[in-house]
Amino acid sequence: MSDPTAPLPSPWPRRARVGGLWALRIGLALGGALVAVLLFARVEAPIGPFDASLAFRPAGGGAEVSVPPLGALVADVYDGPLRLEVALQSVDQTRAQALATDPVRLSGVVDRVTEDLRGAVVELVVRTVLVALAGAALVSWAVLRRRREPLIGLGLAALLLAGTAGVGAATWRPEALSAPRYTGLLVNANSLIGSVQDIAARFDAYRSSLEDIVANVGSLYSTISALPAPGGDDDTVALLHVSDLHLNPAGFDLMRQVVGQFQVDAVLDTGDITDWGSEPENQLITSIGTLGVPYVYVRGNHDSAATAELIGSLPNTTVLNDSATEIAGISIVGTRDPRFTPDKSTGDDDAGPEVLESSGERLAEFVDGLDERPDVALVHDPKQAPPLDGQVPVVLAGHTHEREVSELDGGTLLMVQGSTGGAGLRALQGEFPEPLTCTVLYFDPDDGRLAAYDEITLGGLGETEVTIQRTVVPPADEQDGDDAGTDAGDDAGDETGIDDAGDGAPASPTG
Repeated sequence: MSDPTAPLPSPWPRRARVGGLWALRIGLALGGALVAVLLFARVEAPIGPFDASLAFRPAGGGAEVSVPPLGALVADVYDGPLRLEVALQSVDQTRAQALATDPVRLSGVVDRVTEDLRGAVVELVVRTVLVALAGAALVSWAVLRRRREPLIGLGLAALLLAGTAGVGAATWRPEALSAPRYTGLLVNANSLIGSVQDIAARFDAYRSSLEDIVANVGSLYSTISALPAPGGDDDTVALLHVSDLHLNPAGFDLMRQVVGQFQVDAVLDTGDITDWGSEPENQLITSIGTLGVPYVYVRGNHDSAATAELIGSLPNTTVLNDSATEIAGISIVGTRDPRFTPDKSTGDDDAGPEVLESSGERLAEFVDGLDERPDVALVHDPKQAPPLDGQVPVVLAGHTHEREVSELDGGTLLMVQGSTGGAGLRALQGEFPEPLTCTVLYFDPDDGRLAAYDEITLGGLGETEVTIQRTVVPPADEQDGDDAGTDAGDDAGDETGIDDAGDGAPASPTG
């Protein structure tokens, strides 16, 4: 018989068991939902010209847009346990080319990207909710093996998702989108890229003004073809010098037009074909493999090793780096710019002129080891040229975005190209973009001597004209101490121009 004075059993053990069960249920629902979100809550979608993937990750709220391999930008737009991660994986070449060639599409690119992103995020939210609920229900049933556990797991997961959404909505900070944090190579994105809307608006006008004058290169060629043959006869090797395209579609248009109209034997590119040397950019430069003529290239300080590797893999291309090649009997050597300035972690921006001079010296040592003196040397920065003075008759360079022809102390002709891409789309941030420039050089196939060159200039925004200036280079024994290059108006030079209507009317040369 029980003792009536004994204390009654405590209810706490049962309550503890119930509390423990609910803690287990919450843990299972949370864990199942989280695992399902990590494994299955991902959306692949087009964002403007990019193919992107979107996902939610447990990282303390906010949004992150990654641009491999450049880095990422992070905006603290909301708080909560989940962060929206957007990865721009690749550029769709068809969409990018359509965007670049259509001013109407380009002017609405910001709205288009916003619309694409909004649609992709909505799809991601729906998928995340569904897989989270399914994950919570499945894990709850798999562990506890009771019929009602999936429903309890669904309810708990729904409460967790509602709480996450509530925290995000209560802490929504759209103003944070205007001041993101940058990582990796994008740390200088604000100063280098500027306002996307402003560039898009200006490129609308810029592109429309260039459409006619790029096409008018053909009309201009028919005019210049009436001039005397550059070498005194028709037997010359024509090489097109381009530089600093900086991914401007108009620059590629100009290059293709000159290749066809001037029937050049090869293109010599002294670098900076891109801005960042990134994978998305690299996918837009593959058209150089379809030019139909050899393409000889040296890396600029804005081109990555991946850029050079891609160019080297394209048909009919050669990448020079302390190496040589030959085009129609003209021997060419070249070396890359030793810097890669978009990567701020390398300190290349602070590299002194001795780094460039050392690069030129290595190329000079390579030239010393050749059986015969080359006819042309390619470098990116003119500061690489002095060690080659007297060893190579002609050195081609770029980098400065200003065309200049000068004779070095040892008699080498240094020809610095302007920017065939008008310094790229970033030049549109200024009052006027830079003109697009390129030069056709004519070499004597017998002795490799530079006989003449045509300097082609397309005016930028506000300058609707294209001009060409031919300079005849007299043989060394005919030079009387003057510079090899002669200005237009001298006996050795001729110049012509056409307006944007293409009617052959004379136009003053661009500056």
